[in-house]
Amino acid sequence: MKTLAAGVQGSNPALNITIFAVFVAITLVIVFRASRNTKTASDYYAAGRAFTGPQNGIAISGDYLSAASFLGIAGAIAINGYDGFLYSIGFLVAWLVALLLVAELLRNTGKFTMGDVLAFRMKQRPVRAAAAISTLAVSFFYLLAQMAGAGGLVNLLLGIEGNLGQDLVIAVVGVIMILYVLIGGMKGTTWVQIIKAVLLIAGAFAMTLWVLGKYGFNLSDLFQAAVDKGGKAGEALLGPGKQYGKTGTTKLDFLSLGIALVLGTAGLPHVLMRFYTVPTAKDARRSVVWAIALIGIFYLFTLVLGYGAGALVGPEVIAKAPGTTNSAAPLLALELGGPVLLGFIAAVAFATILAVVAGLTITASASFAHDVYANVIKKGKTDPDSEVRVARITALVIGAVAIVGGILAKNQNVAFLVALAFAV
Repeated sequence: MKTLAAGVQGSNPALNITIFAVFVAITLVIVFRASRNTKTASDYYAAGRAFTGPQNGIAISGDYLSAASFLGIAGAIAINGYDGFLYSIGFLVAWLVALLLVAELLRNTGKFTMGDVLAFRMKQRPVRAAAAISTLAVSFFYLLAQMAGAGGLVNLLLGIEGNLGQDLVIAVVGVIMILYVLIGGMKGTTWVQIIKAVLLIAGAFAMTLWVLGKYGFNLSDLFQAAVDKGGKAGEALLGPGKQYGKTGTTKLDFLSLGIALVLGTAGLPHVLMRFYTVPTAKDARRSVVWAIALIGIFYLFTLVLGYGAGALVGPEVIAKAPGTTNSAAPLLALELGGPVLLGFIAAVAFATILAVVAGLTITASASFAHDVYANVIKKGKTDPDSEVRVARITALVIGAVAIVGGILAKNQNVAFLVALAFAV
């Protein structure tokens, strides 16, 4: 199978890699600067609780909007139309659960992990051990999905063929992730997530305006163009039932999907940990309001990008490209702005993976060090310095396991790995 770079005229893998390298260099400088103020356990785990509500809301959106949100949903809309947009709706509605039931209560504990919250009402050691195991399991499967996705993106966007090339890039992503966490802690990771969110939303906004401009900023014309490009199945793009609803099984699939999307988000440990980085419960609520606004706007962009890809690229071309639906947004970028815009989108896609895996790693390492080491093994009789040292060692171990697991799982279905994380 040809790579995207080889199969589509005009792609420039060298430019894609250069733009990504510039992003990594800039973020590493910021992480090093942030590390100067990372001295205590509160600094390492919760960024000293120094971020404002708006800043944390932007970081939450950066943590939450993974490569699946950008590449996967745009592709799902391009192929399945209305039914693909159901993912966007489900992910957005999930944040109402976080706003009303989770954010303020978590921040009021003034702690660091989910185990701290549960330990208020239950026996400390058993519940901390259970919470830590759950956090590590969710983080592990989510990490596998992101690392495997990184390998797929290499094939999709950078034109690097063969298993060795994919393995090398998975290892590079893992090493950069470890550096973010070891050097900058939560503060450095948060700034990476903020930068990534700004780039992702700005890139999606620019592409959205570009697509709309081609159709006189008329959504009806855009939808009609997507229908026309879709051939015989084009009409099905504008109504429900193309993917879900044809059989009893697909109806159950939709019910299961809705429950997972709406309830699963409120239990993701790397998202929950962000509520500890603000000074007050009021700021935690403001964080979620900002996150809802930014995530909602982004998912509206995916509607235009999805139908734009369907109209300008076509579902047949997308289906035949490496990565199938995941190729919709990159192919649209190449169609709109040539290799420069594709290079930017490639860099944003990798930045997305880096930000998410860094958040997952620091969450998993904090849970092991704070819940298992400090409170289960040492029974609370440990000093903060040794706890942070254990967290950094754990981050190294988790990074190594993620690299190996990502290499072994690179040919697995990424959506299945994410589903395992939500199911846990």
